[in-house]
Amino acid sequence: MRYKTKKIFAGNVAIGGDAPISVQSMTFSKTKDIKATLEQINRLYFAGCDIVRCAVLDNKDAEALEEIKKESPLPIVADIHFNYRHALKTAKFVDAIRLNPGNIGGSERIKAVVGACKERNLPIRIGVNSGSLEEKFEKKYGRTPKGMVESALYNIDLLEKENFTDIVVSLKSSDTIKTIKAYKALRKKCEYPFHLGVTEAGTEFHATIKSAIALGNLLIAGIGDTIRVSITGELEKEIKVARAILQDSGIQQSGVNIISCPTCGRLQCDLVTAVKKIETSLKDIKAPLNVSVMGCVVNAIGEAKGADVAIAFGKGNGLIIKKGKIVAKLSENELVERFLEEVKNEAEKYE
Repeated sequence: MRYKTKKIFAGNVAIGGDAPISVQSMTFSKTKDIKATLEQINRLYFAGCDIVRCAVLDNKDAEALEEIKKESPLPIVADIHFNYRHALKTAKFVDAIRLNPGNIGGSERIKAVVGACKERNLPIRIGVNSGSLEEKFEKKYGRTPKGMVESALYNIDLLEKENFTDIVVSLKSSDTIKTIKAYKALRKKCEYPFHLGVTEAGTEFHATIKSAIALGNLLIAGIGDTIRVSITGELEKEIKVARAILQDSGIQQSGVNIISCPTCGRLQCDLVTAVKKIETSLKDIKAPLNVSVMGCVVNAIGEAKGADVAIAFGKGNGLIIKKGKIVAKLSENELVERFLEEVKNEAEKYE
């Protein structure tokens, strides 16, 4: 059961409370390159992203965000490091501010940012990273989950003393175990929504595994209100993996869940080619459907009974099954096309 948390808003997207768990990503273009940044934001939008973060390194980035915000289809979070003045400037037009308390420069600067966010009812994400803890916490606790939690609590207290409670918290590490321990320890100490992620997770293969372990563990434990899968140099794949983690952890289903058997000596069909074609053809469907593609009779009928649409391959032919009922028996070269037609018909019922 998901932990109850305060609901806040980044633009028109709710985070926490009873809101669906949102998926975030971050542009990697130079934000001052307005055309390139908007192109990436639009790619993320069509991939199914809910919220996008943009880096603000200098005044030109901050100024560009004002123009980007006017055309962005997604809520914009300004990502601020080191120079709190960039937060003061961008707070006039973005949807949220992300601060790393370890490098923003002390409580007075954080208070100034709070004042700017209060004026427009903007939320602040306190982004704690194990690799950039404030010196006093790193010196006392090292780069540990305890140090991360103490940093988060200290900065939450700073904001609360300014009567500011529109807060989201993240506790990221490149170490999956540290990430899990930190989030679980802090969850018992506050009711603010959590942004989940493993930072600096690496390229697609390792980032997918690290994120699945850490985020899946936390989501199953009822922890998490918004997530990002960080993959070096990838945009659409971040969203694809994040959505898969939400689906396969049983949190929320969106899109087609393909069940297919492992390859083995019992196969009586070209299962690999069939599954690849099916996956490509159905990738844009958002309806929450379970489909099964099984390569022999051993598990085929049993798996098909629980699917919305299924193929049960035999030798040279096979069955199309919908919700446990056989609707067609066809030759092998006809099965995939008929299967795709039946899946798309089912998907239309959700429109």
